Amino acid sequence: MHDRTSGSRKTRVAVLFGGRSGEHDVSLRSAETIMGALDPEKYEVVPVGITREGAWLTGDDPLAQLEASSPLFSLRAGSATTASASSLHGSALETSSKTLPESAIEAVDVVFPALHGPMGEDGTVQGMLELAGVPYVGSGVLGSAVAMDKAVTKVILAQAGLPQLPWRLVHRKDWEREPEAIIMAISGSIGFPCFVKPANLGSSVGISKVDAVDQLAGAMDLAARYDRRLIVEQGVNAREIEMAVLGNENPSPSVAGEVVPRGAFYDYNAKYVDDSAELLVPAELEPDLLAYMQELALDAFRSLDLAGMARVDFFLERDTDRVYINEVNTIPGFTSISMYPMLWEESGLPVSALVDRLIELAIERYGESHRT
Repeated sequence: MHDRTSGSRKTRVAVLFGGRSGEHDVSLRSAETIMGALDPEKYEVVPVGITREGAWLTGDDPLAQLEASSPLFSLRAGSATTASASSLHGSALETSSKTLPESAIEAVDVVFPALHGPMGEDGTVQGMLELAGVPYVGSGVLGSAVAMDKAVTKVILAQAGLPQLPWRLVHRKDWEREPEAIIMAISGSIGFPCFVKPANLGSSVGISKVDAVDQLAGAMDLAARYDRRLIVEQGVNAREIEMAVLGNENPSPSVAGEVVPRGAFYDYNAKYVDDSAELLVPAELEPDLLAYMQELALDAFRSLDLAGMARVDFFLERDTDRVYINEVNTIPGFTSISMYPMLWEESGLPVSALVDRLIELAIERYGESHRT
């Protein structure tokens, strides 16, 4: 590992992207934004890609390689000034079946995971980086694992007294064994409309809005393709409000943003493909309501033991102004149309300063953990 106390050279930042989850394509877009925001006068970027099969790529341009096999997005390669692993270690493109090449870790001062979903945002990569002894952006193993699982998140937020809508956890094996009984139970306890989600995925992958009982089986089957644990959550006529959090032990909230979907909800296509949803930043909220939601966002951040960054998503019921926490994302989307960087831009922190601050927080947290 390089000496992190040296101020005479650029900071080497490894950006991890791709991955094995259903959010692989989103990760490529996030990485492109992050690498483009890293000031080439201050940083050398070491791009590290992970294929859908779990192979790690270092070398001249892993982003371009993964982009070539990503039909969903048209990415612009070469937007960042990079110092590749090959230039640092005199090797050609490296691939490693399932493990991060040792050279990539040795080359850098801090790692910036731009990974979304399982096998990246869920504590697995964070645990590997802890073992490697390298600072990394974002939450640690515990916070990452807890926040990735929607059911565990809901249990902890409930224990903290934070407001949520009624919900139910269903295991895939139980659904496959007794679907009729589960449909009856959901109809009686949750009702319609409701939302069915995989417990461990983001970017609205595998999520369905269910308006009537005859739609429930298809929604459950879809979610079961992505996870063995499924969440069924009561629907509500609400505005969708999102808030960004930044910091470690003393986090700060951003302004609020509102998502106005044109479809039934803010789905994957609206987020990343056709840009069809309207994003209102800042959201129009009464000052007292905004302050209350900001405090809830900070409470959720602290309750889940998060660090660095998170995006907290709320439902604001239209008729009552009741606030419910929907989800908490520890590595929110960082694309050009993602809410997290937009919220901080509106709060006075442009994306280049935002990535600077996230790297500072990573190194700060690394130093604090090594005091123990």
